[in-house]
Amino acid sequence: MKRRTAWMALASAGMAPALWAQGALPKVVVWKGPQCGCCKDWIEHLRQQGFSDIQVHEDGNDEARQRLKMPLALGSCHTAQIGRYVIEGHVPAADIKRLLKNQTDALGLAVPGMPVGSPGMDGPAYGGRHDPYEVLLVRRDGSTRVFQTYR
Repeated sequence: MKRRTAWMALASAGMAPALWAQGALPKVVVWKGPQCGCCKDWIEHLRQQGFSDIQVHEDGNDEARQRLKMPLALGSCHTAQIGRYVIEGHVPAADIKRLLKNQTDALGLAVPGMPVGSPGMDGPAYGGRHDPYEVLLVRRDGSTRVFQTYR
């Protein structure tokens, strides 16, 4: 029975990219501070874009960021793990989906800081303001390149 379970797990893991392409998105684990409203809004943005399996830890994200090897210089108010990728900050769901679909060899994506107009930082309190920002592809060695630009 254990052998059969192992084979089923391996088969399922191999099918994960195909399932994501068909719309079944991977689990999201988020680390954030307990009082951060923009983090809650970013999580709601993910839900609205089809990410339904979301687990939230409200004990801060410093330890998670370090454990997941996201460079401190790219830090923001929340850190997430989605599939095999680390997501730092207010990354739009469309960019996360593109990363998952393309199976890019990278650590993940980051939007350093908290740019106004990014998902979670775009509510009525910001008066419709949209600051330009970049989503960075973070390579496993910590180097980055621009993945997407928003103006």
